[in-house]
Amino acid sequence: MQVGSSFAIVESGYLPNEKFDDDGRIKRTGNWKSATAHIITAVIGSGVLSLAWCFAQLGWIAGSITLALFSAITMFNSILLTDCYRSPDPVTGSRNYTYMDAVKSNLGPLQYKLCGIAQYGCLIGITIGYTTTTAISMAAIKKSNCYHNHGHEADCHVRNNIFMVIFAIIQIFLSQVPNFHKLSPISIVAAIMSFSYSLIGIGLSIAKIAEDGIGKTSLTGMPVGPKFSGMEKMWKTFSALGDVAFAYSFCFVLIEIQDTLKSSPPENKQMKKATVTGITASTVFYMLCGVLGYAAFGFDAPGNFLTGFGFYDPFWLVDIGNICIVIHLLGAYQVLAQPLFGFVENSSKKKWPQNKLVTKDFSLCGYDINMFRFAWRTCYVIVTTIIAMMFPFFNDFVGLLGALTFWPLSVYFPIEMYISLAKIRKYSFTWIWMQILSLACLIVSLVAMIGSTRGLITSVESFEPFQSVS
Repeated sequence: MQVGSSFAIVESGYLPNEKFDDDGRIKRTGNWKSATAHIITAVIGSGVLSLAWCFAQLGWIAGSITLALFSAITMFNSILLTDCYRSPDPVTGSRNYTYMDAVKSNLGPLQYKLCGIAQYGCLIGITIGYTTTTAISMAAIKKSNCYHNHGHEADCHVRNNIFMVIFAIIQIFLSQVPNFHKLSPISIVAAIMSFSYSLIGIGLSIAKIAEDGIGKTSLTGMPVGPKFSGMEKMWKTFSALGDVAFAYSFCFVLIEIQDTLKSSPPENKQMKKATVTGITASTVFYMLCGVLGYAAFGFDAPGNFLTGFGFYDPFWLVDIGNICIVIHLLGAYQVLAQPLFGFVENSSKKKWPQNKLVTKDFSLCGYDINMFRFAWRTCYVIVTTIIAMMFPFFNDFVGLLGALTFWPLSVYFPIEMYISLAKIRKYSFTWIWMQILSLACLIVSLVAMIGSTRGLITSVESFEPFQSVS
C-alpha cells in the first residue's frame, strides 16, 4: 500500500480524508438543497411560458391530466436514475460521473454510444432554443416600452439578432466556469429568477381575469370550426404534448447534478429528496401558469405569454418578468452545456495527454485559463448562436426537442438501467409493467415529434431569414 500526504491507495480504491473523496477527487460539498436549485434551474425553463398555449390546445381535462402524468412519470424515472449513480451497489459501488457513464456501466458500450447521440444532441438543441428564447425576451423589453410610449397598435417590430449576439458574448464569459461543481451560485440565482417570472405570469393572469373575466375556454380545448379544421387541431395537440415533454426534460443532467453531492448521507438518498422537491415545486408552478394563463386568455393564449404580448400593462412588470427570464436562461444554458463541455474536454485530454494547450492551465489575473477550453467553448457558443439566428421559432422548436428527448433520456435509459442494476427478472410482473410504461411514452413522443415537425416545417416555409420573431 502506498500512502500519500492527501490520500491512501488501497485495493478498493482511495481512502477519503478532509480534502478528497473515496475516488481521489476533490471532496464534493453539495447537498440536497443545492441539487434542488440545479433541478429547478433545469426544469423551470422556457417551457413554462408555453403552457397556457398548451392548455388552449388540450383543454381543461386533457391539459391537467397531461401535466400530472408527465410530472409523475418524470419523478418516477428520476428516482430510478438516482440509484444508478453508483454501480453495482447504489450506496457503496463505483461512481458514474456522467449520465453516459451510468449507461455504459449498466447497459454496455452500444447503448452508451446511442445515449451519447441522444444526450448531447439534446443539449445542443436546448442551448440553441435558450439562445432564441433569451433574445425574444430581450426584444420584448424594448417592444413593451415602445407599446407603452406609442400605443398598442404601433409598429414596434424589433430584430432579435442583436440580442442573440449580446447573449452569446455573455455566455462566452460564463462558459469559462470550469465545471459543474462551480455552478451552484449561478444555479441558485437562476432558480430564484425562474420562480420570479413564473409568479409574475401568474399574477398578471389573475389580474387579467379579475379585470376582463375568464376567456373563452372549453373542456377539450380549441373547438373545430371553419377556421380551425380537425386535422389542424390534431397537429396542434401533438405539438402541445411535445411542449409539455420539454417542460419536464432534465433527466439527462441528473447524474451530473448528483455528482456534486457529498457522500454522507448517501448520494442517492439526497438526490431522491431533491428530485421530489424540485419536480413537485415545478409542477405546482406549471399547473398555475397553465391553468391561470388559459383562464385569462382562453383560446387566444399566446405561445409565450410574457413575450407574445398577452400582457401590455403594467409594462414595467412585464419588463421585470422578461429580465428574470434572461437572467434565468443565462444560468440554465450553463447547467445544460457543462456536461457537453466536460465530455469534449475530458475526451481531448485522453487523446492528447502531452499537448499542453489541452491539458495545462495558465494563470491570468488570479484565474486559471485553459486555452483549449476557452477556444472550444467560445466556438460552441458562436456556432449555436448562428443556428439560432437561422431558426428562431419558439413553440415548434421547443415541442420538437421535447419529443425527441423525452422517451430515450427520461424514460427508456432510466428504466433499462434500473432493471439491470436491480436484476429484475425478464417477464416478471415488474419488468412487464415497466416495459408497458416505456412503450406508452414512446408512442406519445412519436406523435409529439410528428406534430412539432409539421409545425416547424410550416414555420420555415413562411419564414424570411433574419426577420424579427416574437
